[in-house]
Amino acid sequence: MINEIVSGLLMLIGALFMLISSIGMIRLPDFYTRNSASTKAVVLGVLLILIGVGVYYNDIMIFIEIFAILFFIFLISPLAAHIVSRAAVINRVAFWNKTELEDLEQYEIDDEAPGEDPQL
Repeated sequence: MINEIVSGLLMLIGALFMLISSIGMIRLPDFYTRNSASTKAVVLGVLLILIGVGVYYNDIMIFIEIFAILFFIFLISPLAAHIVSRAAVINRVAFWNKTELEDLEQYEIDDEAPGEDPQL
């Protein structure tokens, strides 16, 4: 009985984090903040939902599989978000007008269009 209540609460909180993330993806002003919302809150939501599933089934093999899934999610999600954001910067996707870009001044971006070979 206690396992079902705890797992239900964990899954509900995880679903709320994912709901907040989806609302943020709709309402945030630019691509980069939407990308951040989709990465951070969704990973936390998935973490809570999977831990809730593990608590519900209360089996060591389920926990091992859940931790393997979480390991790969924590490994790949920030990497994918960074790659997508870097590609957006290279392709000059516009920032929100209130974004402070002083931290990005040190990076040089070529003036050639993406995909062009400068030697041709």
